[in-house]
Amino acid sequence: MQAGLCRKSVCNHAGQLKSNNSKHIIQNFPYPLLLQTYSPGLHLYIPDPQQVKSVYENLLVTNQGLPFPFWAKVWPAAHALAAFLLSHPELTHGKRILETGAGIGLPSFSIASNTSELIISDHDPDAVALLDKNIALLGLKNTRALLIDWNHFPPDLHADTILLSDVNYAPEQFEPLLKLIRQWMESGSTVVLSTPQRIMGVPFVEALTTYITHQTKAALKNREA
Repeated sequence: MQAGLCRKSVCNHAGQLKSNNSKHIIQNFPYPLLLQTYSPGLHLYIPDPQQVKSVYENLLVTNQGLPFPFWAKVWPAAHALAAFLLSHPELTHGKRILETGAGIGLPSFSIASNTSELIISDHDPDAVALLDKNIALLGLKNTRALLIDWNHFPPDLHADTILLSDVNYAPEQFEPLLKLIRQWMESGSTVVLSTPQRIMGVPFVEALTTYITHQTKAALKNREA
């Protein structure tokens, strides 16, 4: 069994964000989209960071139980994981890769061409709709998006390498997620986790200490998307 832990690590070559002024629409998708450039060959639609909060507040008027779309931002840990994977192509080359809790899915899209098969998943239907749109944008034939809640993870879904980015943010989810990670590793998968060094998440990381075979730490530049 192998476990990789990338703790808040990122390289400067991960790419500065650029955007154009065009808006794009997914049918019934609630948030306006921008096309962002993450590297010369990687462009992704993302929810417009300047409008997510105001659109969400408007949606709350008719749906007060609607959770905030934290998935709609590319968080620093995702930049970290993407940079880590690009510097360690042996983790993904010719392999079946799964990212769960992916949100925008930047780490997966950054290494899609290096994989034999890529599955990008999230529990939010809007996130999965956007993943599908970006798969089509990039013309990826080896990639699919799935709606998956890790609390009800399909027992027949397996991958060589499993990617997790900033998933240890809710203490009530630590135990089921730790159980799932252990199951993945016991089945022979390599798990690569990228997590910020927040105090709340320390018990989660410590619970995986005996499985860690590689760990990287690095400073991270502030990013907005």
